Amino acid sequence: MDTAALVDRIPVSPLAKDETHSVIDVRGVNKNYKRTAALRDIHLNVQHGEVFGLIGPDGSGKSSLIRAIAGVQQYDAGIITVFGSRVDSERSAERVKSRIGLMPQGLGNHLYPELSIEENIDYFAGLRLVAKETQGERKDRLLEMTRLKPFRRRPMKQLSGGMKQKLGLVCTLIHQPELVLLDEPTTGVDPVSRRDFWSILTDLVHESGMTAIISTAYMDEAAYMDRLALFMDGKIISQGSEDSLLALAPGTIVSYKSETAHLETQRVQAKYPQVQALGDMVRVFVRDEEPEAACQSISQIASPNHGAFTATPPELDDVVASLLTDEAAESSSATESNQLDETDAARRSPLHPDRPALIHAEQLVRDFGKFRAVDHVCLEVAAGRIFGLLGSNGAGKTTVIKMLTGLLPPTSGAGSVAGAPIGKASQAIRERIGYMSQSFSLYLDLTALENLEFYAGVYGLFPKQRRKRIPELIQKVGLHGYERRLTADLPMGIRQRLALGCALVHRPRVIFLDEPTSGVDVLGRRQFWEILVRLARDEGVAILVTTHYMVEAEHCDDLALMYAGQVVAAGTPETLRINLQQNAGTPLSFATSSPTHALRVARENGFQRAATFGRNLRMLSGDIERDKRRLSGLFQAENIDVSDWQRDEVTMEDVFVDSILSQEQEMR
Repeated sequence: MDTAALVDRIPVSPLAKDETHSVIDVRGVNKNYKRTAALRDIHLNVQHGEVFGLIGPDGSGKSSLIRAIAGVQQYDAGIITVFGSRVDSERSAERVKSRIGLMPQGLGNHLYPELSIEENIDYFAGLRLVAKETQGERKDRLLEMTRLKPFRRRPMKQLSGGMKQKLGLVCTLIHQPELVLLDEPTTGVDPVSRRDFWSILTDLVHESGMTAIISTAYMDEAAYMDRLALFMDGKIISQGSEDSLLALAPGTIVSYKSETAHLETQRVQAKYPQVQALGDMVRVFVRDEEPEAACQSISQIASPNHGAFTATPPELDDVVASLLTDEAAESSSATESNQLDETDAARRSPLHPDRPALIHAEQLVRDFGKFRAVDHVCLEVAAGRIFGLLGSNGAGKTTVIKMLTGLLPPTSGAGSVAGAPIGKASQAIRERIGYMSQSFSLYLDLTALENLEFYAGVYGLFPKQRRKRIPELIQKVGLHGYERRLTADLPMGIRQRLALGCALVHRPRVIFLDEPTSGVDVLGRRQFWEILVRLARDEGVAILVTTHYMVEAEHCDDLALMYAGQVVAAGTPETLRINLQQNAGTPLSFATSSPTHALRVARENGFQRAATFGRNLRMLSGDIERDKRRLSGLFQAENIDVSDWQRDEVTMEDVFVDSILSQEQEMR
């Protein structure tokens, strides 16, 4: 049963539909952690039935505000009112806690590892005094919505990161709260499951009377929010719709192809800080200029062999990254360091097809009892190339990495890493690789410098080598100014740079990164990928990375998409996009006031791969005009208003979503 049909079975909240009073009212709230101001004079108001979003960089105060509203954290000054009741102490919070569902930040931090999915849900249902006669039906409905039903007896500790997040959501919703507070609930969740999550949540809000306040690291999720608050440095710098936030940094995105995109970004970055190399495409944010003027400005500094310019409006990612750059230009050492002489870089950086394969896997299989987690996977990564391993939660990506790094023996198959065979030379492999696991694995009670020194010792660097290597790493990964700070106090993006520095301390020829930017803000993610691209292009490191950010997939030279343990698609990003357009059509999107109803109608009439995106529906069409006429007739018959029909470019998210949905249809 699809999400649209499931939502129709959700009972309406007892909260009156015509209720118009504020659910949350925050006035002049301040919160300090010793000398650090986490919240500074915060004012916001959330109305009944709203989806209110909190966006902003790591450490900007979003989580502190959510915890204060939930009554699980004290604040220093101001007033917070929830359901008309003032929340300023543990005792006062008890008056509203039964009406609230809280999902804290972190992969399953509030769940119990030894309990199964079903046992965790039953525990939270009992904790929330859910009646036995309604608990079973409610549990089954939520498990079906979140695609967890087949795994209901699996222990929580054996779940992938995204499955933990979905279980956390079920446990939060099991008592049908009137207000849900979700702190980055989709971090670590694959794009298909993220769309399912938002479809479920927004329809619960709009059809069942629930109110939601949600923080997110994914700027594209702003499309699902009624209103947003943009946080920076403990302050709200703007509130309103997505359009009002986009207006904070007007400008134009100019894109063009370049044979040396990596070097081109270094040239352009001197004048335009927000520039990315996505494969052979250069993407530049030109602030405060209209499309024609922006293209003219870039033409004056672009290399002579550039391709045609394309001008598009900036996305929220671009605006937030630009504002963050303005806010903290002095901390952009990650983008300023390691500026290579172009002649030297050109000699070292181009991709050479004859470079040796440093990662090789042939017919890898891994069974856990009767369950096959990895099913005859083949892949190859040459020196100087970035290989992206994509897939839904539980597809087998992390298991592949564990076999290649010697942490898990394969059931069958063969492979080698940096010249050492997997399964037989696990110690040799570990000495030659750098590895960042899905969960943060450094020592929180050590400073950044102490962690680097510890890992230098683990990898056997002599004191003289450490004195030279550690300063190099601090510059390379952008840790200047953070050396003496406790790791526990570092923002998420800086922690991940530190983890990368520790993985690089022994100069490995190969690095494995398992969702390295999960939960990191937009600017942190861009800076992290600049480092990875330099490692590959300038130092010839072979990189294998998993990610759920489809924009990041564009940085990869090669991609493999996994489903149910198998590789179901492989190639360069451009090849995968072209194949999708040739086989399935061009993306068609349109706005509707009833996305769930429209989705159900579309799927019942043959558009099986249609998906919601905010208040829009998006699908692939082999004949735009024909499908537009047919859909218009179907929606008119159902009294569904639609508008703003658009033909869109194929994205990597389209590739991912279509591949997964087509595989799911074949499995039915």
